[in-house]
Amino acid sequence: MFLQGQTGEANVPAADVPVAPVYTIGPHPGTNEVYPTPQAGYVPPQVPMVMPVPDRPLGCPPGLEYLTQVDQLLVHQKVELMEVLMGWETKNQYVVKNSLGQQVLFAAEESDFCTRMLCGSVRSFLLHIQNNTGQEVMTLSRPLNCSSCCFPCCLQELEVQSPPGSPIGYVMQSWHPFVPKFTIQNERKEPVLKIVGPFCDCKCCSDVIFEVMSLDESSAIGRISKQWTGFEAEAFTDADNFGLQFPMDLDVKIKAVLLGACFLIDFMYFEHSQNQE
Repeated sequence: MFLQGQTGEANVPAADVPVAPVYTIGPHPGTNEVYPTPQAGYVPPQVPMVMPVPDRPLGCPPGLEYLTQVDQLLVHQKVELMEVLMGWETKNQYVVKNSLGQQVLFAAEESDFCTRMLCGSVRSFLLHIQNNTGQEVMTLSRPLNCSSCCFPCCLQELEVQSPPGSPIGYVMQSWHPFVPKFTIQNERKEPVLKIVGPFCDCKCCSDVIFEVMSLDESSAIGRISKQWTGFEAEAFTDADNFGLQFPMDLDVKIKAVLLGACFLIDFMYFEHSQNQE
């Protein structure tokens, strides 16, 4: 097929003539609007693809997806000015960070003034843990129990819940006359791991290590370490820093319970005030 020019000049093969997209106007079905309709063979510009949001892993409580991607966390307690100046026990607040120092969670204590002043470090509390968007992803509940190793009953315990109040695990103190010990339980209260602390929890010029171990205590799979923050910080405040390590493939619920154990250990062994001392 050839095209005939308007001046009668030589015919040019149609295949050599570039053809631009030609649009026709047609009504949009069911409306009075019109839109351009390309000719057959025209490919419209491609819209950039939006990456889909990854699904929550099976069995992962809402809001704890990030814990599936980490094998260590840093916990920093905020310094309260009123506590430093007056010696009054204030509500504890913590910032949880990843290994790069980026904040991933925030924890705030809920308790009343009388309980904090009269019961001190053994006080009952609720600890609300939120992500960076303000969504509460965990709630830690600690009842008022005995803290003395001389009494093997009513020892310390902590329940870890996922909103709206579904238990995902427990931290239970195990009686021992000399060594701090805890059992990590799942939501069915079945033992999963053990935590074994040092014979002496003295925090003088060194880190204090609590080993996360298998049930038979034959192998260590992680640790909770209370980090030395310097003489002045240790002497005049109870603002502590902790490092938490665990296997990357550990059940996300057990990771959350280990984080709860870190807070319980802080209250039991490193919480103090000027009045108490």
